Amino acid sequence: MMEKPKELESRTKKEENKIPITENLNNKDEGSGSGINLHISTEDMDTIISVSTEMKKDGFNIYKILVSLEPNCMLKAARAFLVFKTLESNGEVVYSDPSSDDIEDEKFDLEFTLLYSTKLEENSVKTLIRDISEVRDVQTEIFSIENIEQAEESLSDISDDVSFEENNMQNDVSVKPEAKKISEAGQDASSKKNKTGKTVRVDIDRLDNLMNLVSELIIIKTRLEDDEISSDAQNLMEAVEYLERITTSLHDAVTKVRMVPVERVFNRFPRMVRDLSRELNKEIELFMSGEETEVDRTVIDEIGDPLIHLIRNSLDHGIEIPEERIRKGKTEKGTVSLIAYPDGNTVVIEVSDDGAGINVARVREKAIEKGIITVEQSRDMEDKNIAELIFDAGFSTTDKISDISGRGVGLDVVKTKIEALGGNVEIETEENHGSSFIIRLPLTLAIIQALLVIIGDEKYAIPLNNIKEITDIPTKNIRYIEKKEIVLYRDKPLALVRLSSVLDCDIQNELGDEMTVVIVKKGDKELGLIIDSLIGQQEIVIKSLGKYLNFVKEVAGATILGNGGVALILDTNSLF
Repeated sequence: MMEKPKELESRTKKEENKIPITENLNNKDEGSGSGINLHISTEDMDTIISVSTEMKKDGFNIYKILVSLEPNCMLKAARAFLVFKTLESNGEVVYSDPSSDDIEDEKFDLEFTLLYSTKLEENSVKTLIRDISEVRDVQTEIFSIENIEQAEESLSDISDDVSFEENNMQNDVSVKPEAKKISEAGQDASSKKNKTGKTVRVDIDRLDNLMNLVSELIIIKTRLEDDEISSDAQNLMEAVEYLERITTSLHDAVTKVRMVPVERVFNRFPRMVRDLSRELNKEIELFMSGEETEVDRTVIDEIGDPLIHLIRNSLDHGIEIPEERIRKGKTEKGTVSLIAYPDGNTVVIEVSDDGAGINVARVREKAIEKGIITVEQSRDMEDKNIAELIFDAGFSTTDKISDISGRGVGLDVVKTKIEALGGNVEIETEENHGSSFIIRLPLTLAIIQALLVIIGDEKYAIPLNNIKEITDIPTKNIRYIEKKEIVLYRDKPLALVRLSSVLDCDIQNELGDEMTVVIVKKGDKELGLIIDSLIGQQEIVIKSLGKYLNFVKEVAGATILGNGGVALILDTNSLF
């Protein structure tokens, strides 16, 4: 009779969360403490054991890492994203608890656990994470495969007991129909809740247009299947050109269906500004324009947190108190402007204030003090480049950190988040006249125009939005400065990067008289990418590489070419 409660308890545990396993490592003695808990689902168990075994053979260390964030951390998901990105630059995150999707959606408290593979020592891993702002604590343990295999065997025994108990219970216990209905209703509500966040309201005219284009697509399909047309070269060519026009129109229509106005994000800010201005004892007015500007649904979901941080930052450290504004000859009431407008294939969002601006001298002083730049480097840098140093991780010019914001504290998260969306952020500032943060984002993250190039034996795609121009540069004009290749182009120094070296490809034209260079831009910075040859411009569909290849920072995704081959899409921002 004493065994039954344990079996019932085991059955209950199995039903929760698809049987998570909590395995405590480095606890050979049961009374020595709990260690770091890592819940691993049965579906992932075999994969983790297999991957961990291979990595151990290759000389990698595998750690369990428990990361705790500060209680007042505002952008939990963005902070966790920085932890992932930092770790993946020196190794690979094998598993996370909760999952990376839940972390991205901020479905966690202030802690998350990672399984991390690297050749770094344990203390070096801790230092890497502790250098990230708003990380309160880091705990690490060596990961033992033997313990997890024992846990799996124990789970198998529990599973057998559970099956036995369930068979017995089926004979003795009948489930009430009402309970079943409640359970099903709960599941329906849960699934509906998950679906709600991924819906988009679409204008009926756009759906009608989409339906018409699909109808034309069916007509052209029937036309191509007609033997009389397909056998004649002229008719076939006309049909293919017609098909191309329809697919282009269809792409535009689908893109518009995914587009939603930024008004959805902007609407949350007036009240926030009102509340914060009252809390700060400042008179601040928010001006908004361009709310009807449309952005891809994915971008809308991700851009909210960075904008909140920038606006809070402007209110707290940008706008001065009324007495100081009057002393400077300004109006008592400060203004913050939030403007959105389309610019070619990008959407621009500006957050501006008429406050004190960024104290460039103070930023320069702090940057030298923290060792980010040297005194010599600071002399050669323009004020705009000095101001952009506030985007460095943990950089701050304020001695007192407020719970509202701090110019510099967290701006590294803003920059990282925007660059992850394929965009960039620039600063324009004038002391005592205010600052502007200019965010440029792609219109869509699904289908883009790209330039296909050949590097070694492989084909790669470079997004057209990032390209300024393409040129040929004589090899004899290349000079070496501080072990870096530089060329004087249009009376300005242009840094060069050999993509064959970065991507570890075979070199084809190293000894040629001329180099084909694709000049890419990131804000006002330019970089020359040396390639082997050009293929041409093409519209490509972006496919994600998945979470297991997130650590490859030079690659933003992949696309499938017309011949069925795969071309990797380069993330040019990571090369600067």
